[in-house]
Amino acid sequence: MKAQNLQDQVVWVTGASSGIGQALAIAFAELGAQLVLSARRDSELQRVKALLPNQDQHLCVPLDITNTLQIEQALQQVLAEKGRIDWLINNAGLSQRALIQDTSMETERKIMEVDYFAHVAMTKAVLPTLLKQKSGHVVFISSVAGLIGTQYRATYSAAKAAIHMWANSLRAEVAAQGIDVSVVFPGFVKTNVSLNALTGNGEAQGFQDEAIEQGLDADEFAEQTVKALLQKQEYIVIGGRKEKLGVMLSRLAPSILYKQIRKAEVK
Repeated sequence: MKAQNLQDQVVWVTGASSGIGQALAIAFAELGAQLVLSARRDSELQRVKALLPNQDQHLCVPLDITNTLQIEQALQQVLAEKGRIDWLINNAGLSQRALIQDTSMETERKIMEVDYFAHVAMTKAVLPTLLKQKSGHVVFISSVAGLIGTQYRATYSAAKAAIHMWANSLRAEVAAQGIDVSVVFPGFVKTNVSLNALTGNGEAQGFQDEAIEQGLDADEFAEQTVKALLQKQEYIVIGGRKEKLGVMLSRLAPSILYKQIRKAEVK
C-alpha cells in the first residue's frame, strides 16, 4: 500500500478482536493512525493491540455494541483520551446459516440488532462529534450478501442491505458538512464468520464453510479496502471474480442471476 500519513487521525474500529476488524486495525496502524479497538472481549483486544506498531498510542475499549449505555460510556472515554474521532469503522457483525422456515423470530431479531441497529446506534452516538469537527469518515462493512439474496442468509442479507440504504441517506444528509460515508461489500473473506454464524435456533454453526476457507485473505481484503477508503470511494466491492460478477448481474440482469442462485448449492 502506498504510504499515507495518518499520524494524527483517530480510527475507531468495532469488531476489532478478529478477522476483518483486526486486519483493518493493522492496516490503519501501519499508516500511522491511532486506533481505538472495540469488541466484547478485552483479552482479544489486547492481543490485537500487541500486533500494532506504536502500541502506546492505541486504546482498547471493550464494548457490547447492542448496549446503548455502553456505547455512550465508550464514546466519552474515547473523547477524554483522544479528543477527537476521524474514522468510525462499523465492522462488528453476525452471520447466518439457516433457512427462513427454520429461523426463530428471536434469531431474526438478534441478527438485525447486531448487523443493523447497533451500527445505527454507534453512528448516531459519534455523529455529533463529527459534525462539531466538520470532518470525519464513517464506514459500514456490509456484504455482497446485502446486494444479492441467497439461501440460508435471508436475515443477514436483509440487515446488510438495510445498513447500506441507511448509509446512503446519511451521506446525503452530511456530505455538505465535511463528512464522508462509505459502504464496503466484502465477498468471501477467510475469517471465522461462518464458524460463528447463527443457525435457526440461535446457536453458532460451529464449523467453517468451504467458500469462506477459500476466500480472500483478510490482510489482502484490508489492504484493498483501506486503499479505496483513502481515495474516498463510497461504494466498495471487495471479492473474487464470482462475487463481482454476481453484483454486476444483480444490477444488469437480476432475473438471470436469481435463476442461477436457485440452482446453486449454497450454504
